[in-house]
Amino acid sequence: MPLYEYQCKGCGHEFEDLVLGSARPSCPSCDSQQLERLLSVFAVSAADEPMPAAGACGSCGDPRGPGACSIN
Repeated sequence: MPLYEYQCKGCGHEFEDLVLGSARPSCPSCDSQQLERLLSVFAVSAADEPMPAAGACGSCGDPRGPGACSIN
């Protein structure tokens, strides 16, 4: 589902809104449609799974797995 973060240009209120199709969101505080879409941080939750280990050195996080990086 497309969940976006916005900041109202009229009153400065920041909020999230679920936008479907061609619907235009409006500020829940002042009902303005003059909004700026903000950059969101992508979040994933996996409560039952442990976080994967970083690279062999523990700092690079090379996606090829442990031992793939050249940092010692």
